[in-house]
Amino acid sequence: MRRLVSTDEVRVRLINRQEVALLDVRDEATFAVAHPLFAASVPLGRLDAQVLDRVPRINTPVVVYDDGEGLASKAVDRLVGLGYSDVSVLDGGLSGWQVAGGELFRDVNVPSKAFGELVEARRHTPSLAAEELQYKLEDLEDLVILDARRFEEYRTMSIPTATSVPGAELVYRVRELAPRPETLVVVNCAGRTRSIIGAQSLVNAGIPNRVMALRNGTIGWLLAGLELDRGQSRRFPVVSPRNQSIAAADARAVADRAGVRRVSDEQMQSWIGDNLRTLYRFDVRTPEEFATGHLPQFRSAPGGQLVQETDYFAPVRGARIVLVDDDGVRANMTGSWLAQMGWDVHVWGGALQAGALETGPWRPRNSPSTLLEAPEPKPYKKPYEGTDNPREAMQAYLEWEYGLAAQLERDGTHHFRVI
Repeated sequence: MRRLVSTDEVRVRLINRQEVALLDVRDEATFAVAHPLFAASVPLGRLDAQVLDRVPRINTPVVVYDDGEGLASKAVDRLVGLGYSDVSVLDGGLSGWQVAGGELFRDVNVPSKAFGELVEARRHTPSLAAEELQYKLEDLEDLVILDARRFEEYRTMSIPTATSVPGAELVYRVRELAPRPETLVVVNCAGRTRSIIGAQSLVNAGIPNRVMALRNGTIGWLLAGLELDRGQSRRFPVVSPRNQSIAAADARAVADRAGVRRVSDEQMQSWIGDNLRTLYRFDVRTPEEFATGHLPQFRSAPGGQLVQETDYFAPVRGARIVLVDDDGVRANMTGSWLAQMGWDVHVWGGALQAGALETGPWRPRNSPSTLLEAPEPKPYKKPYEGTDNPREAMQAYLEWEYGLAAQLERDGTHHFRVI
């Protein structure tokens, strides 16, 4: 007999900030049709490869669900086999959640996207339409366009003249790219979230330039009938000591205002040994910097993507998060957003000492030889990635994003706030 947990019990844990990992074990494409706000997509076929990193404490309360496909029972058996000791099944699955009055969301990375809409609604983040930006480019106005997505996404398609500056790098790098206060800074992504969060990061940090988000990102550009570039390679520059010092002070001020706390070496050691609280440790620098040298047990989670994909990197809602960088900017700016999203977030301020570092890219804990045999999960084609999405799908995606703030109000489990 599988132990069942009700929708109300899960919601109470979320509202009371108690730890819970709500795992949807269907494929991601099916997950994207409908799921609870803080559910994390961990398809059964990828469970073994992912869960030990994504749910690192094996006595975490884990609740799995499907929608009647029979996957949840298999997931329970596998999780117990991996050593997890507090595993249950959501009573009634996805349908039970809805019948009990739980709000359902679609698409992926929804907590971050909904939070981005809340930020824009509360802070009225400045923005401009694709047509306005095109006119400014044609008139050779003094402006820079900073693409806040991953470099790989930027390479696929980008706004003409844009430079790749992934999210957490913006406050760190902007003074090198826009040294004149008169230069307009435009931040874009594929849709809305990273444009809003990126532009608001620069506003929060108090840079002297006028800052605007490109409304609806590359989707808005395409819907306006404009051409995107392909295969560009413009990347952010090295930061001067003076600009690094200014950015570090600005980022620390924003983090303090958001409630980000500091953690000492001694406190870190006690948290590492605490088997009653999940601890996530993230290095928020670029993957290239991480590979050059990183602290053991820290996972590579570039800051912009961590804020965008909290459901992927940290599916245990209520967990503790510790961030590290080597410049005093990226961890503080990343932490400022995670704190506003309701996370208990801390910045570790120690230096990255060469003798204590490991090298190479981040690797998952579980070996491929131990993986569960299961069908390959059905991939989810995101309407904001790639270059061949139907216009109708892109427009529908934007209209869905506009409605997320209202869904947050109906859901009531999020603890989001905006400074």
